[in-house]
Amino acid sequence: MLKFGIHDFINAQPLRDALKTMGDWTKIEIHTETPAHLADQLNRGELDLAMIPSIEYLKHTDRLRLLPGVSIASKGQVGTVLLVSKYPLETIESLAIDNRSRTSVALLKLLFKNEMSPDLKWVDCDPDPEKMLEEHDAALIIGDPALGFKKEGTTIYDLSEEWYQRTGKTFVHAVIAVKEGVDIDERIVEIFRVAKQEGLMKIASTVRSQSRLTKFPEPLLLDYLQNKIRYNLGGEELDGLSHFQSLCKSAGLIEKKTPFEFAFDEGTI
Repeated sequence: MLKFGIHDFINAQPLRDALKTMGDWTKIEIHTETPAHLADQLNRGELDLAMIPSIEYLKHTDRLRLLPGVSIASKGQVGTVLLVSKYPLETIESLAIDNRSRTSVALLKLLFKNEMSPDLKWVDCDPDPEKMLEEHDAALIIGDPALGFKKEGTTIYDLSEEWYQRTGKTFVHAVIAVKEGVDIDERIVEIFRVAKQEGLMKIASTVRSQSRLTKFPEPLLLDYLQNKIRYNLGGEELDGLSHFQSLCKSAGLIEKKTPFEFAFDEGTI
C-alpha cells in the first residue's frame, strides 16, 4: 500500500472523495492532515507521497519528485489566501500567521515585505480569524476560514489576485510530491488522473455535502471549487511554479533553484 497524505481543506475534497470512492483496489492508503504537517511527515519518510505546500517542494527539489497532472492552483482571485489588515501595511507592528501552511507565508513575503516594517513581528497562530485580528494588527488567513471572510474596518488583499496582477501567471498553492525510492508507475498516475476527473464531475455533490458539514452556502462553495480552484499541473501551472521558484531563490526563501523532476514520464505512456 502506498501511503498518501492529502490536506483537510475544502479545496482538496473533490480529489480525496474520488480516491476514497475508488476503494481498496487502488492500494493507496489515505492520510489526512494540514498542509504543513503533511510536508513534515513526507520529509520524515512517514508518507510515500503527499499533497504539500509548493514552497516545501521547492525547498527539496533535489530529493522530491512531482506527481504529474495534479495540483491545487488558481489564476486570479481565489478567496482563501487573504491578508487582512486593520491599518495601512507600512504601520502594522504585529502580523498573525496561520500555522497550517507555508506557501502563503512565502507569497506574502514576496508581495508585501518591502511595504512592511523590518521590525514587524510575524506570529504563528491557530486558524481563528477573529482572535488573530483581535490580538494583532493584521492576519494572514488561509483555507476554509478565509472563505467569504469580511470584517468591517479592514482592508483585504487576495494574495492570488495580487500575484496574478503583478506576474500574469497562475499560482500553484500545493503539489503532490513523491519521496525518494518510491516507484510511481503508469497505474498510479492513471488512478490520480481518473480521481481528478471524477472529482471535477461530482463537484455539485461535494458542494452539497460540504455545505451541510461546514454551513458555508452552496453557491459560495460551488463558485470556489468550480471557478476559483484549478486542479491541473500543466504548462501554465508549471510556468507559474517556476517563476515562484525564481523569486523565492532571489529573496533567499529557498537555497537553490533545481529543475523539476517528475516521478513518472508521461511521454512513455
